[in-house]
Amino acid sequence: MLVTGGTGTLGTLVTRRLLDTGHRVRIMTRNQMKADDLKKRGASIVKGDLRDVESLEFALRGVSTVISATHSMLGKGDAAVEIVDDEGVRSLIDESKKAGVEHFIFVSVLQAALDHPIDFWQAKARVERYLRDSGLSHTIVRPAGFMEMHAYVLIGKLVESGKRVVMFGSGNNPRNFVAAGDVAKMIVAATDDPRMRGEVVEIGGPENLTANQVAEIFARISGKKARMTHLPIAVGKVAAVAASKLHPGVSRVIRSAVLAETTDQTFDVSELVARYPIKLTRLEDWAARKKQSPA
Repeated sequence: MLVTGGTGTLGTLVTRRLLDTGHRVRIMTRNQMKADDLKKRGASIVKGDLRDVESLEFALRGVSTVISATHSMLGKGDAAVEIVDDEGVRSLIDESKKAGVEHFIFVSVLQAALDHPIDFWQAKARVERYLRDSGLSHTIVRPAGFMEMHAYVLIGKLVESGKRVVMFGSGNNPRNFVAAGDVAKMIVAATDDPRMRGEVVEIGGPENLTANQVAEIFARISGKKARMTHLPIAVGKVAAVAASKLHPGVSRVIRSAVLAETTDQTFDVSELVARYPIKLTRLEDWAARKKQSPA
Protein backbone atom coordinates (compact mmCIF):
# COMPACT_ATOMS: atom_id res chain seq x y z
CA MET A 1 0.00 0.00 0.00
CA LEU A 2 1.02 3.61 -0.55
CA VAL A 3 1.10 6.23 2.21
CA THR A 4 1.36 9.90 1.29
CA GLY A 5 2.29 12.29 4.07
CA GLY A 6 4.11 9.29 5.50
CA THR A 7 6.85 11.31 7.17
CA GLY A 8 4.43 13.45 9.18
CA THR A 9 3.32 12.58 12.71
CA LEU A 10 0.25 10.59 11.64
CA GLY A 11 1.79 9.07 8.52
CA THR A 12 4.79 7.83 10.49
CA LEU A 13 2.59 6.18 13.12
CA VAL A 14 0.40 4.59 10.46
CA THR A 15 3.42 3.24 8.60
CA ARG A 16 5.02 1.80 11.74
CA ARG A 17 1.79 0.05 12.72
CA LEU A 18 1.28 -1.32 9.20
CA LEU A 19 4.83 -2.67 9.11
CA ASP A 20 4.44 -4.20 12.58
CA THR A 21 1.33 -6.06 11.39
CA GLY A 22 3.05 -7.49 8.33
CA HIS A 23 1.90 -5.11 5.60
CA ARG A 24 4.12 -4.02 2.74
CA VAL A 25 4.28 -0.22 2.74
CA ARG A 26 5.51 2.30 0.21
CA ILE A 27 6.07 5.90 1.33
CA MET A 28 5.81 8.76 -1.14
CA THR A 29 7.70 11.83 -0.02
CA ARG A 30 9.38 14.89 -1.47
CA ASN A 31 12.25 14.53 1.03
CA GLN A 32 13.54 10.97 1.16
CA MET A 33 15.97 11.74 3.99
CA LYS A 34 13.01 12.27 6.34
CA ALA A 35 11.97 8.67 5.71
CA ASP A 36 15.29 7.05 6.69
CA ASP A 37 13.90 5.57 9.92
CA LEU A 38 10.90 4.09 8.14
CA LYS A 39 13.18 2.68 5.45
CA LYS A 40 15.22 0.93 8.15
CA ARG A 41 11.98 -0.55 9.48
CA GLY A 42 11.18 -2.05 6.09
CA ALA A 43 9.19 0.56 4.18
CA SER A 44 10.09 1.26 0.56
CA ILE A 45 10.57 4.94 -0.25
CA VAL A 46 9.75 6.70 -3.49
CA LYS A 47 10.30 10.33 -4.26
CA GLY A 48 7.08 11.95 -5.40
CA ASP A 49 4.97 15.06 -5.35
CA LEU A 50 1.20 15.40 -5.45
CA ARG A 51 1.68 18.15 -8.01
CA ASP A 52 3.69 15.87 -10.36
CA VAL A 53 1.46 13.39 -12.22
CA GLU A 54 4.41 11.35 -13.51
CA SER A 55 5.68 10.78 -9.98
CA LEU A 56 2.17 9.74 -8.91
CA GLU A 57 1.97 7.22 -11.74
CA PHE A 58 5.28 5.71 -10.65
CA ALA A 59 4.40 5.64 -6.94
CA LEU A 60 1.04 3.97 -7.59
CA ARG A 61 2.35 1.05 -9.66
CA GLY A 62 1.10 -2.21 -8.16
CA VAL A 63 -0.62 -0.47 -5.24
CA SER A 64 -4.00 -1.77 -4.04
CA THR A 65 -4.56 0.64 -1.10
CA VAL A 66 -3.76 4.34 -0.80
CA ILE A 67 -3.66 6.19 2.52
CA SER A 68 -3.69 9.94 1.98
CA ALA A 69 -2.40 11.51 5.20
CA THR A 70 -1.09 14.65 3.53
CA HIS A 71 -1.92 18.09 4.86
CA SER A 72 -0.45 21.56 4.47
CA MET A 73 -2.29 23.71 6.97
CA LEU A 74 0.84 25.78 7.57
CA GLY A 75 1.83 25.80 3.92
CA LYS A 76 2.31 28.76 1.64
CA GLY A 77 3.43 29.36 -1.94
CA ASP A 78 3.67 26.09 -3.88
CA ALA A 79 2.79 24.21 -0.67
CA ALA A 80 -0.40 26.18 -0.06
CA VAL A 81 -3.62 24.47 1.01
CA GLU A 82 -5.31 25.00 -2.35
CA ILE A 83 -2.37 23.37 -4.16
CA VAL A 84 -1.56 20.47 -1.82
CA ASP A 85 -4.72 19.65 0.16
CA ASP A 86 -7.09 20.40 -2.69
CA GLU A 87 -5.60 20.10 -6.19
CA GLY A 88 -2.86 17.70 -5.13
CA VAL A 89 -5.08 15.17 -3.38
CA ARG A 90 -7.67 15.34 -6.17
CA SER A 91 -4.86 14.49 -8.61
CA LEU A 92 -3.90 11.56 -6.38
CA ILE A 93 -7.51 10.35 -6.51
CA ASP A 94 -7.55 10.61 -10.32
CA GLU A 95 -4.29 8.69 -10.72
CA SER A 96 -5.37 6.10 -8.14
CA LYS A 97 -8.48 5.39 -10.16
CA LYS A 98 -6.42 5.03 -13.37
CA ALA A 99 -4.00 2.70 -11.56
CA GLY A 100 -6.79 0.39 -10.40
CA VAL A 101 -6.44 1.13 -6.69
CA GLU A 102 -8.97 -0.93 -4.74
CA HIS A 103 -9.31 1.22 -1.61
CA PHE A 104 -8.56 4.90 -0.95
CA ILE A 105 -8.37 6.07 2.68
CA PHE A 106 -8.55 9.83 3.03
CA VAL A 107 -7.61 11.63 6.24
CA SER A 108 -9.86 14.68 6.41
CA VAL A 109 -10.61 16.79 9.51
CA LEU A 110 -13.43 16.98 12.02
CA GLN A 111 -16.04 19.60 11.05
CA ALA A 112 -14.93 19.66 7.40
CA ALA A 113 -17.55 21.64 5.50
CA LEU A 114 -17.82 23.66 2.30
CA ASP A 115 -19.09 26.66 4.28
CA HIS A 116 -16.49 26.44 7.05
CA PRO A 117 -14.94 29.87 7.79
CA ILE A 118 -11.38 28.56 7.24
CA ASP A 119 -10.14 27.37 3.85
CA PHE A 120 -8.32 24.29 5.18
CA TRP A 121 -11.62 22.75 6.32
CA GLN A 122 -13.26 23.78 3.04
CA ALA A 123 -10.52 22.06 1.03
CA LYS A 124 -10.94 18.83 2.99
CA ALA A 125 -14.71 18.92 2.36
CA ARG A 126 -14.17 19.47 -1.38
CA VAL A 127 -11.85 16.47 -1.56
CA GLU A 128 -14.31 14.34 0.41
CA ARG A 129 -16.98 15.13 -2.17
CA TYR A 130 -14.57 14.53 -5.05
CA LEU A 131 -13.60 11.15 -3.60
CA ARG A 132 -17.22 10.09 -3.15
CA ASP A 133 -17.99 11.12 -6.73
CA SER A 134 -14.90 9.33 -8.11
CA GLY A 135 -16.40 5.87 -7.77
CA LEU A 136 -13.36 4.62 -5.84
CA SER A 137 -13.99 2.35 -2.87
CA HIS A 138 -13.04 4.58 0.02
CA THR A 139 -13.00 5.36 3.73
CA ILE A 140 -12.94 8.91 5.10
CA VAL A 141 -11.41 9.51 8.54
CA ARG A 142 -12.12 12.83 10.25
CA PRO A 143 -9.91 13.37 13.31
CA ALA A 144 -10.15 16.13 15.89
CA GLY A 145 -7.07 18.28 16.54
CA PHE A 146 -4.04 16.16 17.42
CA MET A 147 -2.80 16.24 21.01
CA GLU A 148 0.73 16.26 19.62
CA MET A 149 0.23 19.69 18.06
CA HIS A 150 -2.76 21.48 19.52
CA ALA A 151 -2.32 20.38 23.14
CA TYR A 152 1.44 19.78 23.38
CA VAL A 153 3.30 22.02 20.93
CA LEU A 154 1.01 25.03 21.34
CA ILE A 155 0.49 24.72 25.10
CA GLY A 156 2.14 21.86 26.96
CA LYS A 157 5.65 22.24 25.59
CA LEU A 158 5.68 25.89 26.64
CA VAL A 159 4.53 24.99 30.15
CA GLU A 160 7.22 22.31 30.45
CA SER A 161 9.94 24.75 29.42
CA GLY A 162 8.74 27.45 31.80
CA LYS A 163 7.68 29.75 28.97
CA ARG A 164 4.54 31.84 28.90
CA VAL A 165 1.52 30.51 27.03
CA VAL A 166 -0.19 33.23 25.02
CA MET A 167 -3.74 32.55 23.90
CA PHE A 168 -6.71 34.43 22.55
CA GLY A 169 -9.77 34.59 24.76
CA SER A 170 -10.40 33.26 28.25
CA GLY A 171 -9.18 29.73 27.54
CA ASN A 172 -12.42 28.34 28.98
CA ASN A 173 -14.10 27.03 25.83
CA PRO A 174 -13.90 23.20 25.79
CA ARG A 175 -12.51 21.50 22.71
CA ASN A 176 -11.49 18.01 21.69
CA PHE A 177 -8.01 16.59 21.22
CA VAL A 178 -7.17 13.13 19.88
CA ALA A 179 -3.94 11.16 20.06
CA ALA A 180 -2.45 10.61 16.60
CA GLY A 181 -1.76 7.03 17.65
CA ASP A 182 -5.48 6.40 18.10
CA VAL A 183 -6.18 7.80 14.64
CA ALA A 184 -3.44 5.56 13.24
CA LYS A 185 -5.14 2.52 14.81
CA MET A 186 -8.40 3.44 13.11
CA ILE A 187 -6.72 3.90 9.73
CA VAL A 188 -4.96 0.55 9.96
CA ALA A 189 -8.26 -1.07 10.93
CA ALA A 190 -9.82 0.46 7.80
CA THR A 191 -7.16 -1.18 5.61
CA ASP A 192 -8.20 -4.63 6.82
CA ASP A 193 -11.93 -4.39 7.53
CA PRO A 194 -14.13 -4.33 4.41
CA ARG A 195 -17.07 -3.22 6.56
CA MET A 196 -15.41 0.20 6.90
CA ARG A 197 -15.47 0.87 3.18
CA GLY A 198 -17.84 3.68 2.30
CA GLU A 199 -17.77 4.87 5.92
CA VAL A 200 -17.05 8.34 7.28
CA VAL A 201 -15.33 7.78 10.62
CA GLU A 202 -15.19 10.74 12.98
CA ILE A 203 -12.67 10.25 15.76
CA GLY A 204 -11.81 12.37 18.77
CA GLY A 205 -10.41 11.90 22.23
CA PRO A 206 -12.43 10.78 25.28
CA GLU A 207 -12.45 14.26 26.86
CA ASN A 208 -13.35 17.80 25.97
CA LEU A 209 -10.87 20.11 27.67
CA THR A 210 -10.37 23.85 27.82
CA ALA A 211 -6.99 25.37 27.00
CA ASN A 212 -6.63 26.27 30.67
CA GLN A 213 -7.23 22.64 31.66
CA VAL A 214 -4.63 21.50 29.14
CA ALA A 215 -2.11 23.88 30.69
CA GLU A 216 -2.98 22.59 34.17
CA ILE A 217 -2.42 18.99 33.09
CA PHE A 218 1.06 19.70 31.75
CA ALA A 219 1.87 21.85 34.78
CA ARG A 220 0.90 19.02 37.10
CA ILE A 221 2.93 16.40 35.21
CA SER A 222 5.99 18.58 34.64
CA GLY A 223 5.98 20.20 38.08
CA LYS A 224 6.20 23.61 36.41
CA LYS A 225 3.82 26.49 36.99
CA ALA A 226 1.64 27.36 34.01
CA ARG A 227 2.23 31.00 33.08
CA MET A 228 -0.68 32.26 31.01
CA THR A 229 -1.41 35.44 29.08
CA HIS A 230 -4.93 35.90 27.70
CA LEU A 231 -5.35 38.33 24.84
CA PRO A 232 -8.74 39.64 23.68
CA ILE A 233 -10.39 37.78 20.80
CA ALA A 234 -10.37 41.04 18.85
CA VAL A 235 -6.56 41.06 18.99
CA GLY A 236 -6.50 37.58 17.49
CA LYS A 237 -8.73 38.64 14.62
CA VAL A 238 -6.48 41.62 13.85
CA ALA A 239 -3.36 39.45 14.10
CA ALA A 240 -4.84 36.94 11.67
CA VAL A 241 -5.48 39.65 9.08
CA ALA A 242 -2.00 41.09 9.52
CA ALA A 243 -0.33 37.68 9.26
CA SER A 244 -2.23 36.80 6.08
CA LYS A 245 -0.09 39.25 4.12
CA LEU A 246 3.14 37.63 5.32
CA HIS A 247 2.29 33.96 5.89
CA PRO A 248 -1.15 32.50 5.10
CA GLY A 249 -0.35 29.40 7.15
CA VAL A 250 0.33 31.36 10.32
CA SER A 251 -2.82 33.40 9.70
CA ARG A 252 -4.77 30.16 9.34
CA VAL A 253 -3.48 28.87 12.69
CA ILE A 254 -4.40 32.13 14.43
CA ARG A 255 -7.88 32.06 12.92
CA SER A 256 -8.36 28.47 14.04
CA ALA A 257 -7.25 29.45 17.57
CA VAL A 258 -9.86 32.22 17.61
CA LEU A 259 -12.47 29.81 16.30
CA ALA A 260 -11.56 27.32 19.03
CA GLU A 261 -12.47 29.89 21.66
CA THR A 262 -15.65 31.20 20.06
CA THR A 263 -17.48 28.14 18.64
CA ASP A 264 -18.46 24.64 19.75
CA GLN A 265 -15.37 22.43 19.38
CA THR A 266 -16.53 19.50 21.48
CA PHE A 267 -16.94 15.92 20.31
CA ASP A 268 -19.09 13.10 21.70
CA VAL A 269 -17.25 9.77 21.37
CA SER A 270 -20.22 7.57 22.34
CA GLU A 271 -21.15 6.67 18.75
CA LEU A 272 -17.52 6.02 17.84
CA VAL A 273 -16.82 3.60 20.68
CA ALA A 274 -20.17 1.89 20.14
CA ARG A 275 -19.25 1.13 16.50
CA TYR A 276 -15.55 0.37 16.85
CA PRO A 277 -13.62 -1.43 19.62
CA ILE A 278 -11.02 1.25 20.34
CA LYS A 279 -9.63 2.48 23.64
CA LEU A 280 -9.09 6.21 23.36
CA THR A 281 -6.18 7.98 25.02
CA ARG A 282 -6.72 10.61 27.73
CA LEU A 283 -4.48 13.67 27.46
CA GLU A 284 -3.07 13.17 30.95
CA ASP A 285 -2.03 9.61 30.07
CA TRP A 286 -0.50 10.80 26.80
CA ALA A 287 1.43 13.54 28.59
CA ALA A 288 2.68 11.13 31.24
CA ARG A 289 3.99 8.76 28.58
CA LYS A 290 5.57 11.69 26.77
CA LYS A 291 7.46 12.63 29.93
CA GLN A 292 8.71 9.08 30.40
CA SER A 293 9.75 8.69 26.77
CA PRO A 294 10.43 12.20 25.40
CA ALA A 295 11.79 10.88 22.09
